[in-house]
Amino acid sequence: MLISSENPFFIQELTMADLAFVVTTIAVFALVAFIAKGVAKL
Repeated sequence: MLISSENPFFIQELTMADLAFVVTTIAVFALVAFIAKGVAKL
């Protein structure tokens, strides 16, 4: 995949996509940890 450094909008969009991916991944891990902690209390 070729990324043109002359298109700042594409770079920003890619960065926002990466940020959204990281945030979603962290949220999923946090949710799994929360569920695991809740199950451990039972």
